[in-house]
Parts: sequence; C-alpha cells; structure tokens
Amino acid sequence: MRTEILAGALSALAFCTPNLAIAASETPTSSLQTAHSTQYEVGALHVEQIGTSGAPLIFIPGLASGSWTWTREAQRLAHNHTVYLLTLPGFDGRPAVAEATLQSLLGDLRRLIEERRIDKPVIAGHSLGGVMALSFAIAHGSLLQGVISVDGLPVLPGTEAATGDRSALAQAARAQIESQTPEQFAAYEQAYMRQVGLLDPAAAEELAARAARSDIRTVARIAAEIIELDLRPQLSAIRVPVVEIAPFNAPDLARAGIDEAGKVAYYRQLLQGVEQLEVLAVSPARHFAMFDQPEKFAAAMDAALDSLRTAGKKR
Repeated sequence: MRTEILAGALSALAFCTPNLAIAASETPTSSLQTAHSTQYEVGALHVEQIGTSGAPLIFIPGLASGSWTWTREAQRLAHNHTVYLLTLPGFDGRPAVAEATLQSLLGDLRRLIEERRIDKPVIAGHSLGGVMALSFAIAHGSLLQGVISVDGLPVLPGTEAATGDRSALAQAARAQIESQTPEQFAAYEQAYMRQVGLLDPAAAEELAARAARSDIRTVARIAAEIIELDLRPQLSAIRVPVVEIAPFNAPDLARAGIDEAGKVAYYRQLLQGVEQLEVLAVSPARHFAMFDQPEKFAAAMDAALDSLRTAGKKR
C-alpha cells in the first residue's frame, strides 16, 4: 500500500482543448519584459511587479516552475490590476536557498504584502502555488481578498487515504528525487509534462526544458513537504472566498470512470471545510490548463475574480 501511494505521489508531483502549439512569439518567458515592470527580492522570493494601481493580484507558480506559468494572465490583467509575479528560490534557474521551506516562504509572502502595503490582494496559485495560497489564507486570511487555486489542493491527490505518519512517505519521495542525475531529472520532467502536464507535445517539451533548470535538491525538499502536508483539518479557518480551478481531460480519466462532474465533486470533497468555495472546471485540459486552453482559462480567471469581488462586497 505504501509503495502504491508513493508511486501516486511521485506521479502527481509537478503539482509539483484545442491543443496549444506554442508559437515562437507565444513561448512563455521568465519575465514580463516591459518597461512598466520592476523586479526585486523579498526574502527568498523573486518578485516581478507590473503597475502601481488597480486591484492587487499575486501570482505564485508551482513546483519547479517559474513566473512564465502566469505571464499570459499577468499581461492580460495588468491593465486594471497591480500584478506581482513570484518565483521561488531554486526554481526556473533561480539560485537555491538551502534553508528555504514552505513556512519560511509563506513568511516572505507576508513580508511582501506588509512591506509593500499591498491592500487585500487576491493570491492566484498554480499547484504548489495554490497550496501556498490556501496555507496563507488559513494563517493570514485577514490580509487577503480571496484565493484562486489552480489544481492546488489541501492534500496531494492520491495520498489523502494515507494513514499514520506521512513523514516516512515524504522522506522516501525526497530520497528518490535527490538520487536523480540532472539527465534523469530532465527525463522525469519530460515524461510528466507529456503524460500529465499538457496536451500538446511541443508545449510539453518546452515546459519540461524550463522545469529541468530547477535545483534538484530544492525540488526534492519542497516535494517532501507537499507530500507530508495535509491542510484539511484547518480548512474551516479560511474566512475568505476560495475558487478552485480544476483542469479536466476526459481520456485521462476514462479508465477510472470519472467524468467532469466527478472530478469537480472530488475536489469539493478534498476542500470540504472551506466556507465560501467555488470549483470551476476547464476542459479539455491537463495540469497546465493556462497553456492547454488559454481562452477558457482566461474566462475562468475572470469568473473567479468577479466571484471574489462580489463576495468581498458582502463581507
């Protein structure tokens, strides 16, 4: 049983359509590359800020990912938002910080909000970024307008039934990842992106190459923290609205007999306890739904932001 759970955890870890063929002009970049943006560090976080007016919106990418995860949405929404794009240490070629943990990074996120006087931001996180957004809402919800989580959940899917001490499972995964050579890590990322990450093979190759620039030891350490984490008992502490965006691709779940409504129901079950919860599906799409279905994903983001604004007016 433990071996099966570990295998499931590792297969989900990059959590860390018309098919998208990323044209050269659309290739995700690590920076907004605009004269209106500034870059700075807050603790171990690298921050790219665009604009100084409009509703604040903080984007957090997932495991082994960079700000390129959110570049398209950041550019699209920057006309009426102040955008903060984060990159975590050790990811996407950023220097590793040996002492960085999820808790220390959440502390740096609080520093960013307080030192920059960011008033009630929405945090939008993909995968690990969504987990961080949920964690932050549990501890510091009074600082937020709300949370948008894209395929980021309070417990790693596939491990929710694990009983007893989750730390042994987490450390086994850490050791397995740390033992990889750079070539093996790159091959893992390529396989993940092809099978789980994206629908389009060309896009999968592009993003796999980017993810493989990440520091293996950092990925292993943070992955272990994700596996060990189970936020479900604390979800009732979240007092801000949460919108979960759930990618769905029917062929991937056909053998399991899960349709779109079934996946939405599963995500609702994992998030049970969040008082103000909405789950939106984007299909056909895999984990990186913003690349598989950019227009549908943009519509889901707009719906999520509208929902959070409406909920905020009622509070």
